[in-house]
Amino acid sequence: MSQRFLKMYQGLIVLAVCFGFTIGAVQALETPAREAFVFDMNTGTVLMEKNADELMPPASMSKLMTVTMVLERLKDGSLKMEDTLPVSEAAWKKGGSKMFVRVDTRVKISDLLRGVIIQSGNDACIVIAEGLAGSEEAFGDAMTARARELGMEQSVFKNATGWPHPEHRMTARELGILAKHIIENFPEFYGIFSELDFTYSEIKQGNRNPLLYKNTGADGLKTGHTEESGYGLVGSAKRDDRRLIVVLNGLGSAKERSREGERLLEWGFREFGNYSLFKPGDIVDNARVWLGETDTVPLTVEEDVTITLSRQERKSMVVKVAYNEPIPAPILQGTPVAQLLIEVPEKETITVPLIATENIARPGVVRRLTSAVEYLIFGPSAQ
Repeated sequence: MSQRFLKMYQGLIVLAVCFGFTIGAVQALETPAREAFVFDMNTGTVLMEKNADELMPPASMSKLMTVTMVLERLKDGSLKMEDTLPVSEAAWKKGGSKMFVRVDTRVKISDLLRGVIIQSGNDACIVIAEGLAGSEEAFGDAMTARARELGMEQSVFKNATGWPHPEHRMTARELGILAKHIIENFPEFYGIFSELDFTYSEIKQGNRNPLLYKNTGADGLKTGHTEESGYGLVGSAKRDDRRLIVVLNGLGSAKERSREGERLLEWGFREFGNYSLFKPGDIVDNARVWLGETDTVPLTVEEDVTITLSRQERKSMVVKVAYNEPIPAPILQGTPVAQLLIEVPEKETITVPLIATENIARPGVVRRLTSAVEYLIFGPSAQ
């Protein structure tokens, strides 16, 4: 197998989760949060995790799943922002944070969304649950089923609000998956998460997300707090072309939640950057061809190859191309014929398929015989 060295970069390599990598060196960063998960949404690179796969009470952060159920109905057209849902006595009487809906009235979906996202209204969540599924229990089952479809294998929802329940659980990682899903799939509605206040029933309430009031680039998503869960936050911020998502839970106060969310976002943007290695159409290398109309075939990648690099630590990365040399013709354009290898000391090698950019046909019989003789006499260098 041929291996050709392409480039060598100086700098600690932080490889993307989409390639199966998580940063190891950054684990030294301490956080008072009981659970924490920070990742770069563009590359999927995990910058930090702490108990990220431990089931935890998510409190009102689980309302992101309630919101998702509504947004998906809006996107498929089965629900419209001007549609209304009825307010039951159970919704009206629910305690905790409230939107202050009035019993025996109907509330627009647009208001309910803001009541959940901005005001964290438990009453708004129950109106949604009862209106879309008939009961909060049935809605919780639907939330759990949809979570499985989104790759959230551990999350279980017993209500629409995050109200304390011994079986209502999520993980920090799965909250990150959910946040990414919302940001990527519902850009037309995501702006609601950054609205600073909302007035309903003549009661004005401010957005509970503390990151929105800081100069961090933050534009979402949701806070949570119960006695069992502590203070939690799912936050996201964008600077230039980079977006980070931070999930925290188990903090001791609202002040600590605000401070820690801002600190981890600043750390992530400061210490790491995203760098593009190759894009589709870039010629990564020219592979040798056996018995083809041409002696080489250009290779490219099918998708962007972007990595997240630490700006602080310095180590080496080596990029190679590997394939069984020479590649026998015929070769079809778009066929994977080689691999891009990204190597980092003490890390598993990243493998990215390389595809042929051209069709390479086999030549006539005379040319094939000539090439075969040349190969037997002179070896691969003749090709």
